[in-house]
Amino acid sequence: MPKIDYYFSTISPYTYLAGPRFRAICEAHGAEVNVKPFDIVGMFPRTGGKPLAERHPSRQAYRLVDLERQGKKAGLPIHVQPAHFPTNAAPSSYAIIAAAKAGGGDILSLVQGILAACWAEEKNIAEDDVIKACLADAGFDPSLADTGLFTGAEVYGRNLEDAINAGVFGAPFFIVDDTEKFWGQDRLEDLDLFLKGDL
Repeated sequence: MPKIDYYFSTISPYTYLAGPRFRAICEAHGAEVNVKPFDIVGMFPRTGGKPLAERHPSRQAYRLVDLERQGKKAGLPIHVQPAHFPTNAAPSSYAIIAAAKAGGGDILSLVQGILAACWAEEKNIAEDDVIKACLADAGFDPSLADTGLFTGAEVYGRNLEDAINAGVFGAPFFIVDDTEKFWGQDRLEDLDLFLKGDL
């Protein structure tokens, strides 16, 4: 059974676009997924990247066009400039960390639900009510949003360090069995081929 460390940010539109295809790949190959939400804004200056607002206007403009295209390609609704972006990704990340530890629900559905709340439904995923609704929809106890905040903060910080040490520099990022790395929703085909043994 392959093990995939799944590094992502809950405010990453490309992570949202990757969600259904990544899930299908994991199910097809019986992969064990270790969800690792991390602070992507804190990563940029440490890995040679720039926050969105600091990128050249041509890059910012192209990103919007690309998101529109990729949303159509993936068959997913997307607001390329949602009402609540950027927002604080920490609370939703803490909830995912708490849910992964508690079990009892569908962790990939929770991740995708939070991402969809931001990018498809234009909700503020930093708000407790939004996070609790996502937890409930994925089969988790909504009160997990109120518990384990200290542990969540600790793991969230550690995930960033793990990511940097593992060579991660963006989201989504997939590492198979601690060695093979795939960055971006546009590399899911490569991930699938690798797991098939064809790459």
